[in-house]
Amino acid sequence: MEQPPFQSFRAARDPELERIVPESPDRNAALFLPGRAGDVLGADRLAARARLAGTSPLDTVWTALHEAARAVAHLAGQAPEPLRPDVRNFPAIMRATGGWRAEQARQGIEDLAAVLQPGLRALIAAQGHAPPGALQSAAQALWQEFQTARAALLDLIPPLNLRPHDRG
Repeated sequence: MEQPPFQSFRAARDPELERIVPESPDRNAALFLPGRAGDVLGADRLAARARLAGTSPLDTVWTALHEAARAVAHLAGQAPEPLRPDVRNFPAIMRATGGWRAEQARQGIEDLAAVLQPGLRALIAAQGHAPPGALQSAAQALWQEFQTARAALLDLIPPLNLRPHDRG
């Protein structure tokens, strides 16, 4: 079974999920979500819903990270970038790859969320209070950090050996 993201964050009961999660043996696990305090990305709630729906929490968190990154890019004055297939399908590629690469990807996504979440929270809090140039500079730094971390994660995709074999 896929390990849930955000293991290292403080757990708290989610009252919104209490209303929508049906009675089941897994109900208590779904109601206690890690990272509820200040979950700007909403990734914890999305991951819990994904688990209940039988889909991959990693896919959901990856999508939430990119939605948050779009907001950071906007604050940085960057045009939104289209999601390339390798980026969009990264969690599925890692599940299919398995092994150490999949574990590194899971940990890397968790780490990226741990960086992006407080950074975006700070940018949102600074809006309207910080000079526009300072806010944009901070957003650009966070955007570059996101891009660098995501590129490192994408490097985990194994190379495809598509060259034809020599038939000697």
